Amino acid sequence: MTDTDDRIDAALRAEEERLLAQIGEEPGFFSQAVGLFRARNAWVNWTMMIAQTALFIAGAYAAWRFFEAGTTLDALRWGLPSAVLLLMSLIIKLSLWPIAQINLLREDIVRLFVSSKS
Repeated sequence: MTDTDDRIDAALRAEEERLLAQIGEEPGFFSQAVGLFRARNAWVNWTMMIAQTALFIAGAYAAWRFFEAGTTLDALRWGLPSAVLLLMSLIIKLSLWPIAQINLLREDIVRLFVSSKS
């Protein structure tokens, strides 16, 4: 590398460090989770969490009845719905994580845009 390349690398490194210092730390898990219920479409997230909670409670009840079943047919009658309800609950909960990542990315873009203007 030439001397010019070294100076360009040093300047870029210094600018990158300055930008990273302005961005700061990534929000923690709980602040990201609470942020789901403060966004513009928070009502959708609230509805999904209420449905997820209801599905989980119904799945847990069906699982309890599955383990209490005395016959194979009763176990199947409670075990299959339990598995389906618990999986549906998990899918709904996992569908909220991309929304949290989008919110995090949006905040980072806004911070970068504001810091580049000043």
